[in-house]
Amino acid sequence: MERLERRKTLINTATMPSSSATATVTTNVFEAGKYTTVLQKVESRTTCCPANTSPPPPVPPPKPLLIVMPCEAGEFPLLVFLHGYLLYNSFYSQLLQHIASHGFIVIAPQLYLVAGQDSSDEIKSVTATTNWLSEGLHHLLPPHVKPNLSKLGLAGHSRGGKTAFASALEKAATTLKFSALIGVDPVDGMDKGKQTTPPVLTYVPHSFDLDMAVMVIGSGLGELKKNPLFPPCAPNGVNHKDFFKECKGPASYFVVKDYGHLDMLDDDTEGIRGKTTYCLCKNGKSREPMRRFIGGAVVAFMKAYLGGDSSDLMAVMRGQTGPVELQTVEYIL
Repeated sequence: MERLERRKTLINTATMPSSSATATVTTNVFEAGKYTTVLQKVESRTTCCPANTSPPPPVPPPKPLLIVMPCEAGEFPLLVFLHGYLLYNSFYSQLLQHIASHGFIVIAPQLYLVAGQDSSDEIKSVTATTNWLSEGLHHLLPPHVKPNLSKLGLAGHSRGGKTAFASALEKAATTLKFSALIGVDPVDGMDKGKQTTPPVLTYVPHSFDLDMAVMVIGSGLGELKKNPLFPPCAPNGVNHKDFFKECKGPASYFVVKDYGHLDMLDDDTEGIRGKTTYCLCKNGKSREPMRRFIGGAVVAFMKAYLGGDSSDLMAVMRGQTGPVELQTVEYIL
């Protein structure tokens, strides 16, 4: 049996947000939360008013959005979620609904439909979307659903994970401050020395100058080839291991055994792009367990660093991993 790699610092909670329940706790973050959720698609300022449709919002967003929110009344923290390379934001609907059901508003921009090797425009789009939140988001939400813009997290998958790190490193570029950063199987290119522009990894340990808590989630199968014709979807040298090595504390790190790079997507991803998500990467037996773990881990992390309650995150670190088995758990103080 493979040995679980778990750092001793996991049991030291000195620098984690305080909680009245960090003793033995059973976490429910891997199940749907108490809130009913609704998905809302919003077109961008360049495409928001085609013929025979409803009028555009007063302040249209710079990019098309998928907004997932609770239906019930309340003030909720926000998470900006960035999709992976050549994927649609709608492919993450089930994951984002899981997160929103625990009391979060999730904003998922469609950064592009076609993209090359340079992600500079994606970083600019994240900045523009983040700056838009304070002036435009409230026009799109029901009056009883209020965003708490002082509690803002940023997450991204694959190339979106790289873009999330790059955006967080450009601290002066946004008018709002991110307090939590999450990389879901982030990828910085094809290989070390073949990073996409602009490169994020420097290969200097703990060199990321981030003034926020970080969580990196990796897939155990992502670094393996699906077949000889295609490279791995999350190659060694530019994947989750390398991102975590450059993080400073507080930083959490989980690697999920026996699941692949795209196993957090919806069960049914339609169209040609949707079908390719089953063919290009080495996958686990099903997507639901990986998706539930990632959704739960994001909820636990956001509750810890945006809500001040670390009980669920500590429960995950101490072995309550819901539907999956972890091969690596680490925490940097």
